Amino acid sequence: MSEPLRIGTRGSALALAQAGWVAERVGGELVEITTAGDLNRAAGDKSRWTGALEGALVLGEIDLAVHSAKDVPGELGDGLGLVAATGRVDAADVLCGAESLDALPAGARIGTSALRRRAQLLAARDDVEVVELRGNVDTRLRKLADGEVDAIVLARAGLERLDRLDAVGAELRGEVFVPAAGQGVLTLEARLDDVRATAAARLAHDDVAWACLTAERALVRTLGADCHSAVGGHAELADGVLSMRAFAGAPDGSEWIVDEAAGDADDPDALGAELGRRMLVAGAGELLAR
Repeated sequence: MSEPLRIGTRGSALALAQAGWVAERVGGELVEITTAGDLNRAAGDKSRWTGALEGALVLGEIDLAVHSAKDVPGELGDGLGLVAATGRVDAADVLCGAESLDALPAGARIGTSALRRRAQLLAARDDVEVVELRGNVDTRLRKLADGEVDAIVLARAGLERLDRLDAVGAELRGEVFVPAAGQGVLTLEARLDDVRATAAARLAHDDVAWACLTAERALVRTLGADCHSAVGGHAELADGVLSMRAFAGAPDGSEWIVDEAAGDADDPDALGAELGRRMLVAGAGELLAR
């Protein structure tokens, strides 16, 4: 009898909820891994959330790693690859603490740690103050309740997975509010030569989410963006047509570019790359360099 599949995950409540959902579909046992991001949320790039999990994969300590797709860097470790993506839940950002962005008074303090969210908030409301706010979902909601800020921005997907949709005041939708690439999707990483783990991961796989994620990651890669970039990308597939919106902006919200494109669902990588090239021609590179 073969050993149970070992599924690596961070130890936060959200990460455990996500990995538990995966484990119910692919089988196996959870293995908690402490990442650099758990130890120091203020430092590093996206690899601070994924590096320790990748290390455990390389060492054979786990067979699959579960990631929030928005946290996965463009370059993966040697011999590793993304082998599945789960069905996407609502990718929107949400405002907690107010019934709408317009309802907040001038000078209101809105907490977020994401540069993309900062740029988008200031593009929509240049009279508010966007302040650095770190911590897991519960920590951020507690800081909001304690009055450290007037409102916070979180991913609806995380609140849904934690059964905390009661905290949502409003969804942030509109021209500039394009979610992060991969937001709302979980992705599974494995050793490329591990046939058993890859086959198991396919039990949680969704082809539509995979196509959208592929296009979004191609956009980010073409723009040369990382977690320090104010970039959003969101693709949708309907009736065989893959459509995509993208945002790139200055950190202070003073300038931004929003573009959209549609293409063949059979070549999502090409669609994301083409949209990225168009945005570079329109000046996205200069905005992101600020």
